[in-house]
Amino acid sequence: MMLRRMISTLACAIWALPLTADAPETSPRPLSRPIADATAAATKVLAVARMRPHLRPVSEQTITAAARPVNLAFLSPDISARPWPRPPSIEKQAMAKRKLRRKGAVCGDLEIQGENVGYVPGRIKACGIKDAVRVNTVAGVRLNPPALMNCKTATALREWTEKGLKPAFRQRGPVVEMRVAAHYACRTRNNKRGGRISEHGKGNAIDLSAFTMKDGEVITVLKGWGQGTTLRPLRKAYSRACGTFGTTLGPGSDGYHRDHFHFDTASYRSGPYCR
Repeated sequence: MMLRRMISTLACAIWALPLTADAPETSPRPLSRPIADATAAATKVLAVARMRPHLRPVSEQTITAAARPVNLAFLSPDISARPWPRPPSIEKQAMAKRKLRRKGAVCGDLEIQGENVGYVPGRIKACGIKDAVRVNTVAGVRLNPPALMNCKTATALREWTEKGLKPAFRQRGPVVEMRVAAHYACRTRNNKRGGRISEHGKGNAIDLSAFTMKDGEVITVLKGWGQGTTLRPLRKAYSRACGTFGTTLGPGSDGYHRDHFHFDTASYRSGPYCR
């Protein structure tokens, strides 16, 4: 009974309190800026806006392009760096040369020019070429006379001409012709009776005896190998054939090759045979 009275008294006291209270002395809401500060801030914003650069003037090129005639394809070379188009006649000549090169290409290589011969039988059983080609030029260097061989040998000859022969004679050349001493021939090695079939009889070999420069100079293996001015490029060209060809024979290897280079694409288990 006593507890109930105390609760009632407390409730009446709470209801008797005022519903509103005085505002705090300080409020968390910030005070509004003075008018002078707002004016200064606006002035600062306007000053920054005035710092924006002016638009660039229209360029002279744009004005010139807009003023040129509509039917003019492009500006003249004095004003424009764009070259004039090639006349149709020159384009036809260039395309004709490319067609002729493609027509004369053999072994699927534009740098090997000649004609496809096909199967070449041999009078001896082990001789012959399955897919023979007669090569006229390799990497722009003529073969005199054109040589009969297979594509493996033609490709090796082209690679050696580009990476071995031409660099070796760069100061004296360029080389425009190679004199062919021997190519395909159904015979034994060194024409010895009863000997093994030569790589020449399989279309794997070519012999070169001289090289002609653009100025008409002819450097022969026989004479050039013993002369100081021609010995170095000849030796350099000869040494770079090792590896590109399976066999390289020249002056000093034996008496049969003192006047020419013999290159063939025979394969050996021990690697290239170079002497």
